[in-house]
Amino acid sequence: MVRLTDFLCSSVKSMERIVIIGNGISGITTARHVRKRNSQAEIVVISSETKYFFSRTALMYAFMGHMRKEHMKPYEDNFWAKNRIELCFAHVNTIDFSNQKLHFANGKQTNYSKLILALGSKPNKFGWPGQDLKGVQGLYSYNDLELMEENAKHLRKAVIVGGGLIGVEMAEMLRSRNIEVDFLVRENRFWGNVLPKEEGDLVRRHIEDHGVNLIFETNLLEILADENGRVRAVKTDSQGEIECQFVGLTAGVSPNIEFLKETQLETDRGIVVNEFLETNQPNVYAIGDCAQFKVAPKGRRNIEQVWYTGRMMGEVLAKTIIGEKTAYKPGNWFNSAKFFDIEYQTYGVVSAQIEVENEHFYWEHKDGKIGVKFVFNKASEQFLGINTFGIRMRHELFDNWLTQSKSIDFVMEHLEDANFDPELYKQYGSEIVSAYNQQFEKKIQLKKKKWARIFS
Repeated sequence: MVRLTDFLCSSVKSMERIVIIGNGISGITTARHVRKRNSQAEIVVISSETKYFFSRTALMYAFMGHMRKEHMKPYEDNFWAKNRIELCFAHVNTIDFSNQKLHFANGKQTNYSKLILALGSKPNKFGWPGQDLKGVQGLYSYNDLELMEENAKHLRKAVIVGGGLIGVEMAEMLRSRNIEVDFLVRENRFWGNVLPKEEGDLVRRHIEDHGVNLIFETNLLEILADENGRVRAVKTDSQGEIECQFVGLTAGVSPNIEFLKETQLETDRGIVVNEFLETNQPNVYAIGDCAQFKVAPKGRRNIEQVWYTGRMMGEVLAKTIIGEKTAYKPGNWFNSAKFFDIEYQTYGVVSAQIEVENEHFYWEHKDGKIGVKFVFNKASEQFLGINTFGIRMRHELFDNWLTQSKSIDFVMEHLEDANFDPELYKQYGSEIVSAYNQQFEKKIQLKKKKWARIFS
C-alpha cells in the first residue's frame, strides 16, 4: 500500500515535477495518461478530501446499500505505487506562482515544474439564513456522503431545495430509507431551465410516483433552528413553514476556487483557460469543474461540470504536458443521467424553449414512462438533437449523424440502428416513425437494423 506522508509532499526526485491538486476524475485521468506517455516524470496528486480517488457518481449507490464504500475506489490501493503516482493527503493554503511553490496548511511547502488545478466544485449557497445549521448539506464530496449517513439517522422528514440532477439523486437516496421528502423547485416545472415541458412533465410524474412531494414555484426564504442548533423547519414564500429535520441544498454547484480569487491567476466564475487548458500563469493549467474557457468550444458552454468532460480534459491535457500540444475539442454535447427508474440521454442541442427557427417532434409511450424528443431545423430539416427517456440509444451513431448534418428523415429511417436496448426488449421504432409521419405528413419507411439486413 502506498504511504501517504508529508515527505511525499516535499520531496524532489526529478527535473520534471508534475503536481496535480485534486484527485477527482479530471486530475486522476491526467496523472494516468501522463504516466502512460512518460515513464520518467514525477507525478504527485494532492487532495484534502480523500486519500484515494473514488467514483463520485457512486455516492448515491453506497448510501442506498447497492455497493460498499470500499468498492467506490476504481483502482486497487497498490495501483498508485505500481504506476509511481504519489498521493499526498494534505491541504494547499496558498500558491506562489512566481516561485512555483505550494504552501500547505501544516506549514510545509513543495515546488512544481507544472501545476494542474483540478479543484472541482462546491454546492451553491445563496446566503439563506440558517444555511450552515446542523442537518443542512449538499451532495458532492465523499465527506458529504459521510455527513448524510449521520444526518439520516432518526430522520423523518427532509426538504430538498433545487430542481436538478443532484436533487433527484438525493431524493432517491432518502426515499430508499422511507424518509418523507418535500422537493422545492423555483420554476413552474421540473428542471425547467434544461428540459422542455413534455419531458419535464414525464419526469415529474415519475418522481411523484416514488413518493416525492414536488412543490413548484416556491423559494426558500430561511432555514429555522431548534434549541440545539439543528434544522427544525424551512420558511418558504408560498407554503409558509415546512417542518423537517434535514435540508438538502442542491441548487447547482460552482467552481471551488475561493482561495485563488486574490492571486495573479485570472479567474471569473472559474479559472480562466484557453483551448489548451492553459491559465495566464506559466506552467499552470486548470481542468474539470473549476475551468472556465475564455472562448467556449463550438456548441458548448464555457463551464461544463460533467463527469465525462473532466475525463476528456484530463486526456487532452496529458498530451500537452508531455510536449504534444493539443487543443480541447469536445465535439457534440451529450449527457446521461437517471431519474429513479428512468434512464435519460441527450445528444446535440435540445433547449428548454425550442428556438423559433427549429421544429420539434415528441413521442411518448402510453405508459407515460418512455419518451423521445427530436429537434431539427425548419428550413433545412437538419437533425440538431434528441432527448430520450426509458430508451437507450447508441452514442456513436448520434454523434456521427450530428457531425455529418444528417436530416431528420434520415434519422427516422435508421432509428432502429441507433437502438441500444437488449435484443429481446420491446422496440418502439415503428410507433415513433408512424407518429412522425402522421404529424408531418411524411412517408418515411423504417429500415431494418443493419445486422438484420445482412442476413435477410
